[in-house]
Amino acid sequence: MHARTDLRPMDSLAMPAARPPASIRPATLFASLAAIAVLPFVVPDFWLSILNYAGIAAVGAIGLNLLTGSTGQVSLGQPFFMGVGCYVAAYVGQDLGLPLPLWLAAAVLAGGLMGALVGPAALRLRGHYLVIVTLGLVLVGLHLWQNLPVLTGGANGRSITLAATLGPLDFSALSLGGAALARNQGWFILIWLCALLAAVLALNLLNSRAGRAFMAIRDREMTASVIGISVSRTKIVAFVISSMFAAAGGALYGGYVRYAAPVEWDLLLGVQYLAMIVVGGTGSVLGSVLGALFITLLPQVVKLASPILPFVSITPGDGGVISLFALNQILFGSFIIGFLMFEPRGIAGLLGRIAGRFDQAKKN
Repeated sequence: MHARTDLRPMDSLAMPAARPPASIRPATLFASLAAIAVLPFVVPDFWLSILNYAGIAAVGAIGLNLLTGSTGQVSLGQPFFMGVGCYVAAYVGQDLGLPLPLWLAAAVLAGGLMGALVGPAALRLRGHYLVIVTLGLVLVGLHLWQNLPVLTGGANGRSITLAATLGPLDFSALSLGGAALARNQGWFILIWLCALLAAVLALNLLNSRAGRAFMAIRDREMTASVIGISVSRTKIVAFVISSMFAAAGGALYGGYVRYAAPVEWDLLLGVQYLAMIVVGGTGSVLGSVLGALFITLLPQVVKLASPILPFVSITPGDGGVISLFALNQILFGSFIIGFLMFEPRGIAGLLGRIAGRFDQAKKN
């Protein structure tokens, strides 16, 4: 009996072999641009702020999915690279006073450089060992951010003021027909345009020769090596690109929130990003966006529903059985376990199956 050599490692979150994703269709691109243009005028300001956080998360989640979902390398290191992007953007955009294209580009390049420095060492390992290495990277980052006060403000953090001007457009103070828009409205447009650009770039990458090499390594690493793909170099490229996406998300976060402290780039954030791609769908660009929306919106939806749940304690004196924070954590973990067990392709896979059934029903 011959031993099988095509088995995938059990410790990978990557999905089974699949065709490369289709490029974004013009109709989908147009609908996305229309939504970005319309939603700021119909969604209340509070929910716009939540959607802004979700858009920032989507950029980092797309990058992580390129590494984990498409290449099979599980990482918790996104918070470190987001911190790099945030603080580099603060230095270039605030301390040096350079405009939006330059501070965003500097953050992306810095993230890629750090990924190139860390990747060759980290990617010698795989599976649980790579997770531990990237966990350690986050802890090292926390130490660095707390002890570089000139760049980060130290343990107390720093305020960040970044120009959000692109040509004649100032996204911090947009106006339409002479009427000034709120800051959340302008930044919604900027953040989600960046998220859309990240999605388009990721889809084009996955349909390129490099993207096919990513998926070949994910599905059959030994076979990929035999047919001439440089496994180590391809993994490093995926790690660098993922780091660049994370750094872009960190730069947008600093510019939007106007403040950053080292404690924000902790391990919990890394777990949340991993949850986003698991719940949304590993190996799916759409899943990255859906997962970011789901994980970001979930606590707010639970908070809205809490008054009609008698067993939930909003404040310590309410006498409920469980606190709102604990309920959020339970739901958070339950969704991760549920999707891993019953819908491994996440929300994107679930929506795809539902659409397929509708198509089949129409044909019948």
